[in-house]
Amino acid sequence: MRNKKRLLAPGPTPVPERVRLALAQDMIHHRKPEFKAIMAQVQQRLQKLFGTTQPVMPLACSGTGVMTAAVTNLFAAGEKVLVIEAGKFGERWGEICNASNVVVEKLVLDWGEAVTAEAVANMLDIHPDCKGVLVQLSETSTGVLHPVDEIAGVTKDRNVLLVVDGISAVSISPCSMDEWGIDCLLTGSQKGLMLPPGLGLIACSDKAWQKAESVTPSCFYFNLRAEKQKTLQNQTLFTTPVNLIVGLNESLAMFEETGFDAVFRKQWALTMMARTAIVEMGLELFAKDHFTWGLTSVLVPENVDASAVLEYAKEQFGVTLAGGQAHMKGRLVRIGHMGWVDWADLAAGLHAFAEGCKACGGSITSGYLEKGLHAYHSALNDSEIL
Repeated sequence: MRNKKRLLAPGPTPVPERVRLALAQDMIHHRKPEFKAIMAQVQQRLQKLFGTTQPVMPLACSGTGVMTAAVTNLFAAGEKVLVIEAGKFGERWGEICNASNVVVEKLVLDWGEAVTAEAVANMLDIHPDCKGVLVQLSETSTGVLHPVDEIAGVTKDRNVLLVVDGISAVSISPCSMDEWGIDCLLTGSQKGLMLPPGLGLIACSDKAWQKAESVTPSCFYFNLRAEKQKTLQNQTLFTTPVNLIVGLNESLAMFEETGFDAVFRKQWALTMMARTAIVEMGLELFAKDHFTWGLTSVLVPENVDASAVLEYAKEQFGVTLAGGQAHMKGRLVRIGHMGWVDWADLAAGLHAFAEGCKACGGSITSGYLEKGLHAYHSALNDSEIL
């Protein structure tokens, strides 16, 4: 008998049975009262999730689509923005801006490093004509968590929008849009929200909406001002991904029943479990200090091919992990533990990873699971984390 399949990648992530059943409900029409009632409930729950009083707009697209919506609605061709480039998805901000003829100034960091608010302030002083700062909260390619709350302290009193990719952070770690001072926050459905891919979510501050009034969207499909008006009517501008909205309502209901503090505490505990276990294995964590919740990136031994480790874990244990991207391919393994993942799933994933390393020529110290589980239980009771 083969092992149970476990999806421990940083997206897509496992979908709970409750959500799968919601996705399988009979189709309803997206312009009729039955659907509008669901959208009204979704909107209230999304505002709690984002920590905002602003409308949270659902878009039928991937995470890259909702990033594109932010750029094409908030910045005009020829305007300049500052992009924090510290991984593959920081690079994507720049690529989207280039495609939209938005001028990019880059603050480039080594992969595995987090930006500082001081560095952002210095760049804005040098380039006072920048209209926006574009950054990941969680850089999924590296496992780094940028200090967005501190960056917001730099941007809030300037004529600059703070645009934050929260695709692998929203519903995984605390991120209060209004309290922190984020001007545009976006996420996708396939990570912490426990849904299939295909749904983007985006919200804008009053400051961002004022800026959007001066911009003619450069993309017909992504028109946030028109989308906002439809959201206020519990509709979407174009054809709605009805089943994903119904599934989203169910996943948000699960968060509501559990409580966000409990959700975040569990994600933190899983992160502590993974990081402790990796160190006990004798391996090196890639993100040293500012690390994301829900994703642990680890460097494999130099004599080991990470791709071979991934294949071994999948074939021998039914565990799907993710590798590094770009120049980190073959050197990095990314262990996802976000969304519908518990300690037993992560324990299986850590075991599969460790056995894969050993099978591919690496040396692993024993006792890592015991130490990891101890860290998990300790972190659950950490009174200072929230």
